[in-house]
Amino acid sequence: MSINMQIAWLFILAIPIACIAWTVTHEEVFREPREYFTKRSMSGKTLLERKFFYFFTCEYCFSHYVTILFPFLTHYTLLVNDWRGFLIAGFALVWIANIYMSFFGFIRLDIKKQKTEIDAMDKEPDK
Repeated sequence: MSINMQIAWLFILAIPIACIAWTVTHEEVFREPREYFTKRSMSGKTLLERKFFYFFTCEYCFSHYVTILFPFLTHYTLLVNDWRGFLIAGFALVWIANIYMSFFGFIRLDIKKQKTEIDAMDKEPDK
C-alpha cells in the first residue's frame, strides 16, 4: 500500500475508534456501567483492580483497547508490513483518535456554553 493510502487509512480508521471510545466513556447510553467502573476504580482493594476499571472511564485509556482490534481486523500496518507496522499503526491510530475526541469535546463544550447563554437571555425580562 502506498504511503498516501496508509495515511488515508490512518485518518479514516481513527474515526470509528474515537466514536467507540467517546461513546463508552461519555455518552448516556453507557452511564450505568461507567458509574460502576468509576466506583470500582476508586474503591478497588488492589492497585491492579483500580487501574483495570479506570481504563473503562478514560477515553484516552479506552481508545488503546479499541485500537488493539482495528489493525488486526483490517490488516492495517503503517510504514512496514510486519509486527512493527502493527505497533506503529496502533500508536498512530490512538493519537489521531484522541485528536478527534479532543475536537469533539471542545465543540460540545462550545455548544453547551451557547445553549446556556441563550437560556440566560430567554430568562431576562424584556426592557
